[in-house]
Amino acid sequence: MAEQREPQGPYVSGYAEILAGVAATGRRLTRDELEERRLLGERAAEAGHSLRSLVRLHLDATRASWPDGATGGSGYGPGSGSRSGVGAGAGVMDSVLAAVAQAVDAFAEGYERAQRLAVRQEEAARREFIDDLLYGRSDLGRLAERAVRFGLVLSRAHAVAVAEGPEAYDDTAPVTRLVETALISRFGDRSILITTKNGQLICIAPGDQDEVLAFFAKQAYAAAEGSRVAIGRPRSGAGGVVHSYEEALSTLELAERLDLDEPVLRAADLLVYPVLTRDRQAMADLVLSVLGPLRGARGGAGPLLRTLEAYFDAGCTSAEAARRLALSVRALTYRLDRIHQLTGANPADPVHRYTLQTAVIGARLLGWPAQEI
Repeated sequence: MAEQREPQGPYVSGYAEILAGVAATGRRLTRDELEERRLLGERAAEAGHSLRSLVRLHLDATRASWPDGATGGSGYGPGSGSRSGVGAGAGVMDSVLAAVAQAVDAFAEGYERAQRLAVRQEEAARREFIDDLLYGRSDLGRLAERAVRFGLVLSRAHAVAVAEGPEAYDDTAPVTRLVETALISRFGDRSILITTKNGQLICIAPGDQDEVLAFFAKQAYAAAEGSRVAIGRPRSGAGGVVHSYEEALSTLELAERLDLDEPVLRAADLLVYPVLTRDRQAMADLVLSVLGPLRGARGGAGPLLRTLEAYFDAGCTSAEAARRLALSVRALTYRLDRIHQLTGANPADPVHRYTLQTAVIGARLLGWPAQEI
């Protein structure tokens, strides 16, 4: 919408003539007159005038052109000595007031119609921009030009945080509004863009303002129990947003596959995992050659694999690993010895530990042994 200004006379064009006609005949506004009022309301909205000032303009025009017959004048007033004249004056007044209500209502309807259309057009333009921004489908130069309209300067580095919760988010979801309000209240206008995509809540911020994304993650986690947030690394240029967004999505997927329980994950802290999965076949060979013998244990490979996961997650501390598995330390030690017997690799030996732990990570990434690899 354009900057609001004081409305001018054209927006009440023909209004005085309508009131005069109503005062003379007592009629209601015609369909054409109502549509003309609506069109004037649309034009006023498109010009950026406020509805309050436009209503005031109509009231001023009403006072200026109020028909004499509607004020008790011209034989209708108390001094005319005619009771029927008083009744006629009241009737004219009722008709004129009804016409004022009709005219202003039609004008406001047109005004609101134009505003709704402008909002829909703005939302469509914003959604198209976001789709192009996150998928890199537009010319980068043109994309950078459009970004300025939404407060982003794509020549700078940007980072993207993606939040997903137990329920899908959209632009009207209470969580979306709550998080956006909190960010605006805390940081004001800092070239921050909040949006949703595929049921996820997304925050795009300048790459040197990590506190914004950290606050976003905190608010998103607090607003929806069970939510998780991934933060991509800052990337430069018009395509930087796409890369950071894709990195955040990959981090969420990785967290799901690894069953990580941290509510906030940074791609920079998990770079080793994409490296490990870059050559899937090599990783599959490692998993099968190192951990494959565990399938010969009673109950299959699953229980012993979970024992290794708990042991490594506990920093190779037997007491903590046993507590996490609800086992005695003696039972845990037995399992570790059994793993050593089956695989030939000793989890307590630093030389073997790296190979075992890498294979365990690979098994989690590849879904083994539940899935064949």
